[in-house]
Amino acid sequence: MSAIDHLRDLIGRHAAGRRTPTAVPGLMLFHSESRSVPLNCIYRSRLYLIVQGRKRVELGQHAFTYDDSHYLITTVDLPVSSAVIEASPHQPYLALSIDFDPTMLADLLLSAPVGGGRGAGEEAGLAVASLDEALLDSVRRLVALLDTPGDIPVLAPLVLQEIYYRLLTGPLGARLRAIAVADSHLTRIAGVMAWMRAHYAEDFGIDELARLAGMSAPSLFRHFKAVALMSPMQYRTCIRLQEARRRLVADGDDAAEAGFAVGYDSPSQFSRDYRRMFGTPPARDAARLRGDSMLLAQEVEAERLS
Repeated sequence: MSAIDHLRDLIGRHAAGRRTPTAVPGLMLFHSESRSVPLNCIYRSRLYLIVQGRKRVELGQHAFTYDDSHYLITTVDLPVSSAVIEASPHQPYLALSIDFDPTMLADLLLSAPVGGGRGAGEEAGLAVASLDEALLDSVRRLVALLDTPGDIPVLAPLVLQEIYYRLLTGPLGARLRAIAVADSHLTRIAGVMAWMRAHYAEDFGIDELARLAGMSAPSLFRHFKAVALMSPMQYRTCIRLQEARRRLVADGDDAAEAGFAVGYDSPSQFSRDYRRMFGTPPARDAARLRGDSMLLAQEVEAERLS
């Protein structure tokens, strides 16, 4: 049995639903027998790998499509729209994600310094690369530990180190190395993003963010846009609108309440931004989502678990 066929078998047996946390720390399994509508959520700092099916991820004006011959990594928390675009009961979408551990990455770099591919736009916080057999086999061995749970505490950290090594020496290695560098531009931007996610409803400007990052305003803007593929204020708008949509659907807020709660002073501006991001006005979008219980469940689950 090939590595990818083994992974398909493992995920098929161990995935209990659309999203399944596992006994291996940081490992999540995904299973879906149908395509999905685009779901807005936050992609954390992780490796995402599909073993069957296909997915499309949109970040700002950029779109990324990947399948069982590619992998995707994110190095910071990014507001994306994602959709399973190839899945069926006969050939379900099967995938996994592995959280990145900055401490483990730093320890690996100290003990065995490795290089990696570099190129234009290497700071972007989301990227796709071709999947090679060495990385695929190491991931297979990590997931296979679910069949022998007693081995997980001892063997999982060792296999994770190998996965990190394969990634660090691969075409996206430069991005991954930046996670482990304490004072890199990436870690500074990640700190600003974390602050923005906690304070998204507040009124702040680029100068305040620059002070938090210890950068000049032009430098902060340049590096933030390189990482997030959008400006800091566009990032805040995405966070605000995702939370507003959750409030509209899950909490039953009306459009005015949701807009004010996430930091908008102008209902008309909120409605314009909302329609630009989700395609329909707030009230109509919320009514449509409430009328489809499965879609509502997917939206709430994506916001809670991603």
